[in-house]
Amino acid sequence: MVKHLLIGAALLSAAPTWAQEQHGGQLHGNFQLDGQWYLRDENIDPTGEFYPDERFLGQGYANFIYSEGDFSGGLRYENYQNVMLGFPEGYRGEGITYRFLRFKQDNIDVTVGNFYEQFGSGMVFRSYEERGLGYDNAMDGVRLKFNPAKGVYLKGILGRQRFYFEKSPGVVRGFDAELNLSERSTVLTDKNITWTLGGSFVSKYQRGNDPFLVLPENVATGGLRTQLISGPWAFDAEWAYKANDPSADNGYIYKDGNGFITHLSYSKNGLGLILGAKRIDNMSFRSDRNGTTIDMLINYLSPTAQVHTYALPALYQYATQINGEEGVQLEANYRLKRNTKLGGKYGTLLSVNYSLAQSINKSYVDPSNDTLRTIQGYYSDPNLRGEIPYFHDFNIKVSRKVSREYKYTVTYLNLFYNRSVLEDGLGDEAILNNFDNQKLLDANVFIYEGLHKIKKGHYLRNELQWLNTQDDRGSMAMALLEYSVAPHWFFSVQDIYNYGNPDETQRLHYPLASIVYTEGTSRFQLSYGRQQRGIFCVGGVCRVVPPSNGVSFSLTTSF
Repeated sequence: MVKHLLIGAALLSAAPTWAQEQHGGQLHGNFQLDGQWYLRDENIDPTGEFYPDERFLGQGYANFIYSEGDFSGGLRYENYQNVMLGFPEGYRGEGITYRFLRFKQDNIDVTVGNFYEQFGSGMVFRSYEERGLGYDNAMDGVRLKFNPAKGVYLKGILGRQRFYFEKSPGVVRGFDAELNLSERSTVLTDKNITWTLGGSFVSKYQRGNDPFLVLPENVATGGLRTQLISGPWAFDAEWAYKANDPSADNGYIYKDGNGFITHLSYSKNGLGLILGAKRIDNMSFRSDRNGTTIDMLINYLSPTAQVHTYALPALYQYATQINGEEGVQLEANYRLKRNTKLGGKYGTLLSVNYSLAQSINKSYVDPSNDTLRTIQGYYSDPNLRGEIPYFHDFNIKVSRKVSREYKYTVTYLNLFYNRSVLEDGLGDEAILNNFDNQKLLDANVFIYEGLHKIKKGHYLRNELQWLNTQDDRGSMAMALLEYSVAPHWFFSVQDIYNYGNPDETQRLHYPLASIVYTEGTSRFQLSYGRQQRGIFCVGGVCRVVPPSNGVSFSLTTSF
């Protein structure tokens, strides 16, 4: 597999010049190959539960896209031999998983085959790929975009979603319309105001073959949205409604769903403010009602939480609760001016972020009334707050450039993380019936990051992190050193020490060393070390990562 992909990439990389000379078209694409040799480590995996039968696991893909004038087409080949630990087990095999033809002319844009698309913020529909998660719900069908008049944008979709190497059992149909009033009004343009209005409608069809339930075969959802930008101010809001949709996510109840998300921001003279709020009630929407985890989701529910890239706080990222949650997020940034006592010679950036997520109010129907419970499940009053805290994150960050050779960032975080909800997946009703037995985590995290310029093209970056808690795995400390020699070489070593683990046999070090070499658009990485168990999240969508030890590599290139 590796040999064939490398030869194909090399041959096709020479094609753009020939294509331009002969036909005026262009061929471009990219290639990636990842693999790991797993080593048995009884300290992090005493029973061998996560040690694979096959010692080497690898996966790769190659994209090829040809475009000429108004026409474009492409395909992607993927190969999993076999899928690496932590990725969904459904990825086993190989084949062409993505192919499309696209034509644009006279304000009409037609795509047949696979495509990615999004309506508004995604609460009604979002088809996208997040390769780091192993997430891909690409549509396979037809997409039509039409711009019939100035400021009017229409989209229509029809097809089925990708389900690993198969297709979802349900058919997804949708329509989206957006009106940009600023493009049609000189009054708004003259006042530098941008105002858009939009609406979406999506339905799925899935046969309802169930011996006990009368399942709706057609389930509809719709949404309305607006965005207004004026000077330093920006405001957006979106509301969505979903008809009753019994599924594995909600326990097959016949309750409708709804959601609301809004943001207000201000940015001027070095000050930036963002306020967000969200409420979601029973908004799980899949093209297979029996789907679980991250499979075949039609919509996307963005989190009201900051995404952390530092290793220790990233162990406790927030995962959006699609059955119901409410939350707020406030972020403030202020840049102190240069050449002042507080700002220093080069200025200083101060950032404060607060995120909160909790359950929504739920009044459950009496379990003894089976008929009514099957119909509704619970009632929810949007004016009342939920009782179960899910997550909060309060953090302060100071970034300062001291000289041309040195700059640093210091960060403090206070984290609250409900492990019963976010790791074990317990529902609200189970927690309310046994409220005192929740598995909770309270932690304080301190982080220092420094960047030193040694000489031209040579940089040293270092991190010190400390997570202090009495909960879960206890306290941890981390140290990291990275040395880069531009533009080709990058070296890093790090160690996480779980010194506060309540299980003394698990007070372990997790060392990791990496070498990276880049040449043009190609990048090769070789790493060796231990990986902690945890949850890896991107944009509120998460997957479980098991513990592992071994040698891994990654090769990426584009042309």
